[in-house]
Amino acid sequence: MPLLMTSTPDEDYAVRLSPGASFSIPSTAKVLDSVQLAELERTFRTWATESARQDVRASRQRILLIFLLIRHSGAKLNEVLELRFGDIDLEKRVVILAGEDKEKGRTVEIPDDLAEELRTALSQGAHAPDDALFRIDPAHVRRKFYEQAEACGLPRDFGNPSTLRRSRSVELLRGNLPLPVVQRLLGHSTPNLTAAHLEVSEEDVHHAARQYVDRESSRRTSARNIFFGKIVEMNKGDIQSEVILQTLGDLRITSVITNTSLKRMRLKIGTFATAEIKAPWVLIAGSVDAAENSAENRLPGVVMAVNAGKVNVEVLVRLSEGTEICAVVTATGFHRLKLKVNDPVWTLFGAYSVILNRE
Repeated sequence: MPLLMTSTPDEDYAVRLSPGASFSIPSTAKVLDSVQLAELERTFRTWATESARQDVRASRQRILLIFLLIRHSGAKLNEVLELRFGDIDLEKRVVILAGEDKEKGRTVEIPDDLAEELRTALSQGAHAPDDALFRIDPAHVRRKFYEQAEACGLPRDFGNPSTLRRSRSVELLRGNLPLPVVQRLLGHSTPNLTAAHLEVSEEDVHHAARQYVDRESSRRTSARNIFFGKIVEMNKGDIQSEVILQTLGDLRITSVITNTSLKRMRLKIGTFATAEIKAPWVLIAGSVDAAENSAENRLPGVVMAVNAGKVNVEVLVRLSEGTEICAVVTATGFHRLKLKVNDPVWTLFGAYSVILNRE
């Protein structure tokens, strides 16, 4: 699905970082938000696996890893291409970035899932610590990045590695990671005046970064019945408004809230929020029973687990994009459906059952 392009963050070009500190983005700056970055990642992953030739898939997988490292570490392209096998510590889930100047290396946290992908890549044969991880022409990498940006519905220059690096810095700042921490993680040598009065130790940098990366990972995998995303559509009525959230997994969650709440929470298109649905409000339908239903939210999935009691049954469903949603239904209703683990189902819940929380 083509993405809506934005050249600025979603919050009036400024996000509060700490008392007295903020950042601003010029209106001409090219920046992708978290949802757009997630969609670009899906495009890369599809491309990396769609070839019938194993050697082509292996080559594309390396390009995917380069993208993921830039996207999640904010590294420069040359820093990633200069990585050696010894620069990756999978136990600590960090990479050491320096480019050609190894004396000025910095340690950057990476998400658990990226660490596992790197573990798989590193397991292909024996390697010495000084062996290069990637031996790829930078111009070739840039061309593939531009191609995938266009395949995702973006202008090709939004696939530029420097745009991804800039987008990561804005994403970290928007997530309230302190400005000095972001500057250290991205290797900025000169702090600006806003952060000049702040001193951050190396230990504090890595503690803050690890907390943020772990929280970010939980958003991508999604806690049960909680969806993180961006508001992409709003239909305002006299008393209540319909709000549509696009998640990182490209689901669309519809909620209805009062206009008073809309104003109090300062929600608007582009705002990031979480949608929460309590398990008793989630209904389960068989694979062919969802069409004739008034529920605004109808999400297909597969039954992963069933915890049956005398009165109620807890049903865990994995949705099509990998997240999980839990429903609590009556034992009578569940037995009527005759469902078992691995059966396809629909999860249904109304717009009034969705609770929105601003991020």
